[in-house]
Amino acid sequence: MSEHHPIQDLMTETMEKIKSMVDVDTTVGTPITTPDGTTVIPVSRVTFGFGSGGSDYQSRNAKDNTPLCFGGGGGAGVTVTPICFLVISPTEGTHVVGINAQAVNTADRLVEMIPGAVGKVSSFFAKRGEETQNQADADKTPEA
Repeated sequence: MSEHHPIQDLMTETMEKIKSMVDVDTTVGTPITTPDGTTVIPVSRVTFGFGSGGSDYQSRNAKDNTPLCFGGGGGAGVTVTPICFLVISPTEGTHVVGINAQAVNTADRLVEMIPGAVGKVSSFFAKRGEETQNQADADKTPEA
């Protein structure tokens, strides 16, 4: 049977504090609905870290059979960085509005390019469909 060590309490307390700071509402924020029916959802990047440690030591005044003393500490940090807004409009559809114009790394740049690429591809297929329909209509029109 293992004995309960104070470092376990320290780690548990640190993790509970982190858990209370970071939840799903921190990453994908609460939707905001405007009077015209548009819904805006903030999206953020959340990074966190923690560390803890401790040591058992003998008190200066302790006898040889005295239990060891424990000294320890812990800490945590959280960074919340807004990255974009998901905009859902009844008239314009859904699109992503990026916040950071100058992306930090390649992955960020790719994520920021996705909405534009999807829009361009959709536009291409829509134009292609119109051209095909116009050609079909022209083929049906009798020549004079």
